[in-house]
Amino acid sequence: MATGLVLYGYWRSSAAYRVRIALNLKGLGYENRPVHLVKDGGQQHAPGYAALNPQQLVPTLRDGDRVLTQSLAICEYLDEAFPEPPLLPVDVRCRAQVRALAQLVACDIHPLGNLRVLQYLERELGVDEAQRKTWSRHWIATGFAAFEAMLGENMNTGRFCHGDTPTLADVCLVPQVYNAQRWHVPMEPYPTIARIHAACHELEAFRAAAPECQPDAPAAV
Repeated sequence: MATGLVLYGYWRSSAAYRVRIALNLKGLGYENRPVHLVKDGGQQHAPGYAALNPQQLVPTLRDGDRVLTQSLAICEYLDEAFPEPPLLPVDVRCRAQVRALAQLVACDIHPLGNLRVLQYLERELGVDEAQRKTWSRHWIATGFAAFEAMLGENMNTGRFCHGDTPTLADVCLVPQVYNAQRWHVPMEPYPTIARIHAACHELEAFRAAAPECQPDAPAAV
C-alpha cells in the first residue's frame, strides 16, 4: 500500500525495529531513510535531523506534514490511523495488559541498554566492555523474568503475548529478544518468551523487519 510514510531509523535500533514490525503488520509501504547512529559522530546529531527530532533519537516517522517520534506513540498512531489489523485488543482491561507488557520492554528494559547509555558508561564513567556486557545482560534478564511471569499469570496468553494474533506487546518483545541474543543472554529460563518469539518469526511481517534485512545493515552481521 502506497502511503507516503517515511521512516527514519537505524538497522539495529530496537525502537525503529518495533515501528518496522508495526508497519509490516499493517501492510503499510514506507520509505526507509537510514540514520547511522555511530558514523560521523552519530548522524542523529546532525542539524538537519535534530531539527526533525529534537531528542536526536530514532525512530522518527513522517506522515505528510506530521512528524512523529517515540516508538510506542508511533505504533499507537498507526493503530488509530490504520485500524486493521489492530495492535491493541478491544477490551479495556486487555488493552492495559498489552500496554503493560509493551512498556515493560520499552520503558524499563530497553533504555538501560540503549546506545547512548552504553556510550556514557564507557566514555564518562570508564566502564570497560566486559562490564558493559554484564550490565546489559543483567537488566535484560531482570526484565525478562518479570515478563515471563506476567505471561504465565495471564489467562489471555496464547500463541502470542495476548491471544492468537500479534499485538503491541509482541512488537516490543521481538526486538528485545534480538538484543538478548546479541548479548548472549540464556533464554532457557524464559520458555514462554522463546515460544512466542518463534511464533512471531513464522510471520513475514516480523522476518522482513529484522535488522539484517534492512538496506543499511552491513553486508555480514
